[in-house]
Amino acid sequence: MPTQTKQKSGRKGAASGSLLKREFDDSEPLRIVAVVAIVAIVILILTGLFAPGLRYWLVVPPEKPVDGQAFLNELEPLVSSKITRNNQIEVIENGENFYAAELDAMRQASRSINIEAYIFHKGQVTDQVLQVLRERAKAGVRVNMVMDSLGSLSTRKTYFKALKDAGGHVEWYHRLRLHNWFIANNRTHREITVVDGRTAFVGGAGYADWWRFSVKGEPRWRDTMLRVQGDAARGIQGAFVENWLEASGEILDGPDYFPPLGGSPLNSSAGNATALVVSGSPASGGSTRSRVLFQTLIAAAQKSVYITTPYFLPDRSMRDELVRAKRRGVTVRIVVPGKRSDHALTRSSGRRAYGDLLKAGADVYEYEPAMIHAKITIIDGIWSVAGSTNMDNRSFGINDEINLAVLDSSVAVKLARNFEEDISHSTHVTLDEWEKRSMSERMLEWMGWVVERQQ
Repeated sequence: MPTQTKQKSGRKGAASGSLLKREFDDSEPLRIVAVVAIVAIVILILTGLFAPGLRYWLVVPPEKPVDGQAFLNELEPLVSSKITRNNQIEVIENGENFYAAELDAMRQASRSINIEAYIFHKGQVTDQVLQVLRERAKAGVRVNMVMDSLGSLSTRKTYFKALKDAGGHVEWYHRLRLHNWFIANNRTHREITVVDGRTAFVGGAGYADWWRFSVKGEPRWRDTMLRVQGDAARGIQGAFVENWLEASGEILDGPDYFPPLGGSPLNSSAGNATALVVSGSPASGGSTRSRVLFQTLIAAAQKSVYITTPYFLPDRSMRDELVRAKRRGVTVRIVVPGKRSDHALTRSSGRRAYGDLLKAGADVYEYEPAMIHAKITIIDGIWSVAGSTNMDNRSFGINDEINLAVLDSSVAVKLARNFEEDISHSTHVTLDEWEKRSMSERMLEWMGWVVERQQ
């Protein structure tokens, strides 16, 4: 019987295929529709791969001091953010330190814990995080997690069953569904943890073992997070609420998430800092507030621009802005991953962009000990930007990102000290070396260029 059933099923399939073929052969309108559909799909793919990105430039290059009130008055509306001044910012380097700080904050939570992550991968780190979250959820703390469905694809829903049973809430951002496949390329790349609406962590690190331990013979990644206490933490909470709404349909409000203003943040060596929370989501035309932030700060630099980025694929507008900065006498120094990069093609594509910068006199360094994943920009030793944004097309025009821009010399000094330490473990790329790179390297660069808009 099973064999007969299979034979019948096979005959039905062949008959259906034959019928469809006859309809296709006999119907000219059907053939036209098929061709139009194929052409439309090809155009969509080619547009995504090769369409030029939005060009950015400032009509009037800033001439005001970057630490002056006049510059702040312009920057605030340009990035659609609110200046906050009652903030204490702490720089925390590397997973062994920032995970300990995040877990400690979670253990002390009395009202709410919100986590938004592009990467939340099963392992020792996330086992520990989920254990703390379960304990706090059982104690009545509101626990909400939203993870990107692509960035955290390997993490099964069953991994969160115990947390859900304890009262926690877990959602996935932009799961691929028929009704949203047009926006499936838009991911949340934000890495946010907010506790009680008062203490927030923001930076480039999600939750995975490679930020804490050596994995498969590779040393743990080099990264930096900021602990934020004060009014800016409310802005980071607001960014979380935005994507929680998209994932769950809920608007989180009330004192559990937004406690009353007032009081001073906890003590920190960073002091009271001026800060703006800049959460970027691509507009229909491709513009993002995060890109405006970086373009404006680099255009306004008068002394120095220091950039650390794990994925360096600056478009023409960004390269031009960096070259202009160098030509007006600004020191431009950039740290990127060396051969331990976790994305070889992205690294190769990025090396193609060195040329204009090296010819202008900028310094490029490739970090050698491990994958460097810190996303830090320091302007004139005064402004610091830390967050999830890479110097690439996805961050500047496709993904949801978040950055904290801090006007505080003590924060900048600490980050600059880390920057110098990273340079001491890096290889300085020279123009002569870059021009003599091998044919195989050049071929990889051009292969990367084909999909550069999506990297």
